[in-house]
Amino acid sequence: MKLFSKEQIYEGDRLTSERQNIASTELMERAGTQIFNWIHTRLQGAQVPIHVFCGIGNNGGNGLVLARHLITHGYNVETYVVNCSDKRTQEFLINYDHIKNVTKKWPEMLSCKDDFTAIEIDIEDIIVDAVFGIGFNRDPNNWVAELFQKFKASKAFTLAVDIPSGLYTDEAVEDENAVVYANYTLSFQSPKLIFFLPDTAKFIGQWEILDIGLDREYLMQTETKAELISKQEVLPLYRSRDKFSHKGDFGHVMILGGSYGKIGSVNLASKAALRSGAGLVTAYIPKCGYHSLQTSIPEVMVITDESETHISNINFDLKPTVIGIGVGLDTLEETVKTFETFLKENKTQLVIDADGLNILSKNKALLKLLPKQTVLTPHPKELERLVGKWSNDFEKLEKVQTLSKEYDLIILIKGANSMTVYKDKFYINSTGNPGMATAGSGDVLTGMISGLIAQGYLPLSATIFGVYLHGKSADISLKDCGFESLMASHIIETIGEAYIDLFKQPEQPEKEQKE
Repeated sequence: MKLFSKEQIYEGDRLTSERQNIASTELMERAGTQIFNWIHTRLQGAQVPIHVFCGIGNNGGNGLVLARHLITHGYNVETYVVNCSDKRTQEFLINYDHIKNVTKKWPEMLSCKDDFTAIEIDIEDIIVDAVFGIGFNRDPNNWVAELFQKFKASKAFTLAVDIPSGLYTDEAVEDENAVVYANYTLSFQSPKLIFFLPDTAKFIGQWEILDIGLDREYLMQTETKAELISKQEVLPLYRSRDKFSHKGDFGHVMILGGSYGKIGSVNLASKAALRSGAGLVTAYIPKCGYHSLQTSIPEVMVITDESETHISNINFDLKPTVIGIGVGLDTLEETVKTFETFLKENKTQLVIDADGLNILSKNKALLKLLPKQTVLTPHPKELERLVGKWSNDFEKLEKVQTLSKEYDLIILIKGANSMTVYKDKFYINSTGNPGMATAGSGDVLTGMISGLIAQGYLPLSATIFGVYLHGKSADISLKDCGFESLMASHIIETIGEAYIDLFKQPEQPEKEQKE
């Protein structure tokens, strides 16, 4: 799913009005009506008090359309206009006149002179936030921030129209007290990037997309900087197998890493590479892990280093398709020197994780030795060591993009919405759950991405697809264990089910049986 920027949404609005020969107020009517339909479907006329707070721009106009429909359908509605400026859009003014035609109780005007004590909002009420929209471009006045704090203090269910007021679409939040904390956000046409960033996702609550009928040709042809990756996006990436194929057709993964006490990470990555479909997997490890790895995964071949306890001299005569390096590797001085020597001589596609990343972060000159489109899979602290500290998520993305473009790297930012970054594009994953915050989960992902590259997937496609399957496998695993009990080995065991799920049709609701 494409994530359109606010500028692209504005252009979509303009083109839709032009191509469909409708006024901008008609688009506003569609938007407000869609919000009403969503509420009406759930409340079915219930007389819970609904407080609709409207700004004086186009999002406020959406709120006025909603309030008008609620009134005409007999709901218990209080409408307010947050009079934060003397600049009102024409669309707002038109819908302000419309609502005056359906009720004698005109919207209550709120200004800096009000202390809001007269506004009574109980915990059982509903607040609709239509104060600011995607065009928000400056911090709200102090009195508006106080109103938002009143929303939060009431603990009433808060529904945001398009985005919670006080959020920018492309900038960090400076004052969290000046932002609406929504329980649910109904966003027009596409989600926004801020829905998926750690600093801003907490304001969104649950979210849902409402189609307001923007021009289909424009939506299809417009390239976006960010995409949300779900089954619909990964299914076209899937490579089917020929009946007469053999293991040599699906590549050879080498998992290179491990040290004394950390052979388990190589075990997990190797098994995940096999489960993902790699034809052959070889583990390159210190001697101390030989027996445990040969015993636990008989399908994996093993090459041992000269050292008993750590990687000291990388030397092998086979030609793997891809090398996943870094899991359990350690950062001993001898290992670091060996890693550097390996990079200087290596021509094979790489996936780098864990201590491989830590070595790179301490020796930045090594980055120029990486093959093009090397995949880096850092968790937040590893990423910080690579790109430096950041003050907000937008600065973090900027730093990652700079690193990606400078060295032609694919960088995976792990998190609740893991994000694959390649140069100017972001690919945001939709699968996964909090149970994945467990030891070894990243090792599994390294193996999965390596396994996909071995099968012929391009590194970017392998990363996007691998992250999706990784999260989906973890989601499937929850049927047998909760978040707290999920282990990395559970994720490996359900990779097959994640593949099968790609081709499952959505379950249809059961029809009520006739008496």
